[in-house]
Amino acid sequence: MAKTPQSSFVDGADAPEQDGQAVGLMKKPDLLDAVVARTNLKKRDVKPAVEAALALIGDALRNGEEVNLPPLGKMRVVKAKDLDGGASVITLKLRTPKNATVAAQTDSAD
Repeated sequence: MAKTPQSSFVDGADAPEQDGQAVGLMKKPDLLDAVVARTNLKKRDVKPAVEAALALIGDALRNGEEVNLPPLGKMRVVKAKDLDGGASVITLKLRTPKNATVAAQTDSAD
């Protein structure tokens, strides 16, 4: 039987809650902590780099560009809708590489 990959990213509305917070929801502080743990760098060094990378990815997607970031995959905008107050909703298609799940499990085993 095929294994369903487990993700740290879950829509907060559908996620079960524990202690008032969604289980399986990765937020920016969680991402920063994970990068610190994986790289053994100091949080003060990691934070500006991660924030800059997220800002650049967000800008590219808002501009309708495709973003190809292995091992995450290739993201492209399927549709976008502007909301009141300057916010917008962007629907993405994410195509993951064939071996992304295996690579992620190998990385976490180290």
